Amino acid sequence: MIGPVAQATQRGIRWTLFSILAFMALVVASFVHRVGEPRVMSLAETRANGLFLFETPRNPGDFALVDHNGAPFTPSSLQDQWTLIFFGFTHCPDICPTTMADLAELQRQLMGTEAEAVQVVMVSVDPARDTPVRLAQYVPYFSSDFRGVTGEFPAILSFAQRLNAPFRKISEADGGYQMEHSANITLMNPRGDYHGFFRAPLDIPKMRVTLRSTQYVWEH
Repeated sequence: MIGPVAQATQRGIRWTLFSILAFMALVVASFVHRVGEPRVMSLAETRANGLFLFETPRNPGDFALVDHNGAPFTPSSLQDQWTLIFFGFTHCPDICPTTMADLAELQRQLMGTEAEAVQVVMVSVDPARDTPVRLAQYVPYFSSDFRGVTGEFPAILSFAQRLNAPFRKISEADGGYQMEHSANITLMNPRGDYHGFFRAPLDIPKMRVTLRSTQYVWEH
């Protein structure tokens, strides 16, 4: 039979092992939690990664546009989500399809709730040709979650100017035309304010970690 002293020794060993295992589990859980959290970036790092943030986000004011499903696109459409806005047009030969494909790749790389908290919008700078029907044929090709937006030319122009997204019509020799426009991506915060912009050309891995950091700072 095991004596009282031996039993006490065994109990002490078991408690010691239990404490060590519990401590190790706590350390591992803490490490996993930290790995899952985005790294908070300084403003200098954010800018080096292509995102220029404003010290004070800007209210874009009122606007009344329409999306590719015929639904209104107004300031309330920007509430409760981060919004990435690209000003482009469907007849664009290169920059627009490339940018839209990049944004689709960014959407795929975002994780869980971070992806759910971000919407992507393409606002047409060519509303004469980009009707809701035309946008409905173009925008969902890149992602069914993307939203195409158009409207009356003065409304589009006013909205673009408030978001520092210049564009202009360039006539061609054959009588046609193209649109010259910014390739930057406007970042709107969940209050619907103009928070900053991603400078073109886009670097999707850098854009992803920078956007995750910005979301995390906003929430905490």
